[in-house]
Amino acid sequence: MEMRLLSFLNVAFIALSIFLSSISVLSHPRDLLNSTLGGENVGSWKNKILSTNAEAPGPADDVSTLVLAENRTKRPDILSRFHKYRGGWDIANKHYWASVGFTGAAAFIVSVLWFISFGLALVVHYLCGWKLNLRGKELSWSLRICLLLLAVFTSAAAIGCIFLSLGQDEFHREALDTLSYVGNQSDYTVQTLRNVTEYMLLAKIVNVAQIFLPSDVKDDIDHLNADLYSAADTLEQKTHENSSQIREVFNAVRSALIIVAVLMLLISILGLVLSILGHQHAIHIFVISGWLLVVVTFILCGVFVILNNAIADTCMAMGEWVENPHAETALTNILPCIDQRTTNQTLFKSKQVINDLVNIVNGFVNSVANSNPPPRAAPNYFNQSGPFIPQLCYPYDSNMQDRPCSPEELHMENASLVWENYTCMVSADGLCSSVGRLTPDMYTQLVSAVNVSYALQHYTPPLLSLQNCDFVRDAFRTITSSYCPPLGRYLRSVNAGLAMISIGVMPCLALWILYANRPQREEVFAELSLRVRGSCSGKSFAPNVNVQSTGSTPRIGA
Repeated sequence: MEMRLLSFLNVAFIALSIFLSSISVLSHPRDLLNSTLGGENVGSWKNKILSTNAEAPGPADDVSTLVLAENRTKRPDILSRFHKYRGGWDIANKHYWASVGFTGAAAFIVSVLWFISFGLALVVHYLCGWKLNLRGKELSWSLRICLLLLAVFTSAAAIGCIFLSLGQDEFHREALDTLSYVGNQSDYTVQTLRNVTEYMLLAKIVNVAQIFLPSDVKDDIDHLNADLYSAADTLEQKTHENSSQIREVFNAVRSALIIVAVLMLLISILGLVLSILGHQHAIHIFVISGWLLVVVTFILCGVFVILNNAIADTCMAMGEWVENPHAETALTNILPCIDQRTTNQTLFKSKQVINDLVNIVNGFVNSVANSNPPPRAAPNYFNQSGPFIPQLCYPYDSNMQDRPCSPEELHMENASLVWENYTCMVSADGLCSSVGRLTPDMYTQLVSAVNVSYALQHYTPPLLSLQNCDFVRDAFRTITSSYCPPLGRYLRSVNAGLAMISIGVMPCLALWILYANRPQREEVFAELSLRVRGSCSGKSFAPNVNVQSTGSTPRIGA
């Protein structure tokens, strides 16, 4: 069970790391995709704007090293002869897992002690004939107290089963909600990658009057699209695989808890009923079953203590990383945030593609649409007339910095609406039959070009926010504030339910044996008969005679 828990946590963090590490597919292809996604080299821009030797930020003079959840993770390390572990949260460190596993040691030790001690008690009781001899009023008061204690401890066990059922249901739902949130962020990342690739592909095939992007830009787009498609497909595949595995673990844990809760509830209630009815032989089965189930309950309690501490460590580590995103931490190996230089280089190339598309649009507008060629100057002549079309605004200057649009320029947001006013009606031979400088086909081509430019302008920044870990920081902030607190509460409810079940069932096992072996009515009648016979024969009768049952279980003396 412990190995299954550790596997679940590893799988969860692998899924999270795959989702979040996709932020660097553009700028750190060789190291990240080969090590995390298992893909091939993502490649680079030909003009060295983005190269394969771009590195994630390493330790520098101005970069501090932060030990995540340092105080919380100072625990005895089993692998280091119980010396204090001081490495902080680090899921790649076996000593961290050994220290977390130590938090459940108390429950595991109690389970072993219970298994041995109660097992020896059963052996002594069944094989050595151990029993309690109670007489007269002592027996009456003892039976009353025994019945009262049985009712109390059975109620405690039943309440524990309710706590366990409610707690596991809430924990299961919250855990799946957390998994769904991470999956949604992964889907958003995949969709962002695919949106960029789709609009890059459209930019490659955009043409206005057979004017296309330069061939070197098309080659760069081809290389980038291949890399982004591979990264998006791999990310989606890994996310779905890991999500399925994690859900299977969650469902298995939920099934185990439900089975324990149901069995414990049935055993505690049926054991009480059978002990009251005096079914001595049937009670043996319930005593042995309860003995073993208490062991399982203690083991589950220890496992959930470990899980609770691991989740609390992770939540604290995420919170500390959010406050110190540029420090060197254990999360750096999972989430290598890209430096600003590489991010700016990627942004530079995307801006260059947008300006190239604006160049195509303005080149056509200036050389064809706003010209007044003679009728014989086909194909530039299509009987265009009327006021000149304003130029489309360049969103970036020659240094690829944001530039404001002049009043005479068109904004991408409303360019298609303005161009409608310059569109003419065409005749059967394709010439304008009304005032205008654009045919419907030309208008469609211009709108396609500006739509692609607008889309690239708005889809690239989210991708870049993934690269510099802003998106990761937001995701961690949401997880630590919205998902970690309820997960901790529900885990404590599960542990409380398991503890109450154990505390309730443990004394019940002994009380079942005592109460089931109380003197039955036939034993009382036999004692009275012996008294009568003794008085008739003139012999004295000892009131403390023990009448044994023919059963294998020794009875309490009358």
